[in-house]
Amino acid sequence: MTTYTAINLIARPKGGPIGPELFEVVQKDMPSVGEGQFLIKQTHMSLDPAMFGWMSPDTESYIAPVELGTVMRSSGIGEVVESNHPDFQVGDRVTGLLGWQEYILTNGKGLNKVKAPLPDEAILSIFALPGLTATQGLFTIGKPKAGETIVVSGAAGSVGSIVGQLAKAEGLTVVGVVGNDEKADWIVNELGFDGAINYKTDDLEDKLAELTPEGIDIYFENTGGPIQHHVFARMNTHGRIAVCGMIADYPKAEPDLAPNWIPMIKKRLTVQGYAMPDHFGEIPQLLEKLTPYVMQGKIKYRSHILEGLESAITGLNLFFTGGNKGKLIVKL
Repeated sequence: MTTYTAINLIARPKGGPIGPELFEVVQKDMPSVGEGQFLIKQTHMSLDPAMFGWMSPDTESYIAPVELGTVMRSSGIGEVVESNHPDFQVGDRVTGLLGWQEYILTNGKGLNKVKAPLPDEAILSIFALPGLTATQGLFTIGKPKAGETIVVSGAAGSVGSIVGQLAKAEGLTVVGVVGNDEKADWIVNELGFDGAINYKTDDLEDKLAELTPEGIDIYFENTGGPIQHHVFARMNTHGRIAVCGMIADYPKAEPDLAPNWIPMIKKRLTVQGYAMPDHFGEIPQLLEKLTPYVMQGKIKYRSHILEGLESAITGLNLFFTGGNKGKLIVKL
């Protein structure tokens, strides 16, 4: 093979569905591996809601936007196929920000070796960005205590499903917000959530009151939308809100209005947004926290697999429609 395929970002989204006009599929020459470098063949690529922010022109976000004309940013997993690096050998599996491309030449900065004896799909679904994000937000911001109640929006998604299972393992009452009955059934009957709310069909106020009779201590926010106001109204004194994502607002030119802040004062609530690039240096500690739950069989997952690099382009729209069932992954 003398060339490989990559996909560059060439335009910014302006709201609405993601289409091929934002990207350019290119062929690149296979690189030569220099001293201190190694070559990775990517096998699986993660699609995440964070990508909508990475594509935007916002220069004040937690990470610089992807430069136009460069490879689209994404996390992934791959295998070292050629190496002149003392710490990475041929056959090693690695994870990190590999981008929308089949091969990656690197000096290893920002990459981590995969040590868990699990399939690539499981690594991306649990130990990559979703699991790290869930662990960081729940334990650092949520500070869960046994007997408390947590509500998780986007609860059937890659992050929310792990948050809920971790909270359940810690002895909390866990309620998940989802977009259809199949997902509601999955989080309750497979993942062990105590209750589920279908935000499209349920009466949000009544259902939330039924499932959280003693109020809400922790809210893990992945989506925004109408449920946010109802949860905010039921937060207990000294409650904690971890703001991880706002997928309902990403395709909108103007975001919805947030709840009034007066209850934040009256109830002394903690509301904190966070993003994982601030915590990449803490990955070993996060994995140390997460791994025992996984090895004890307390964390289940499911993956939604798309075939082929170019499927990523329109596959991102599944986040807007809720059409993905589990962690969204592109198999190269």
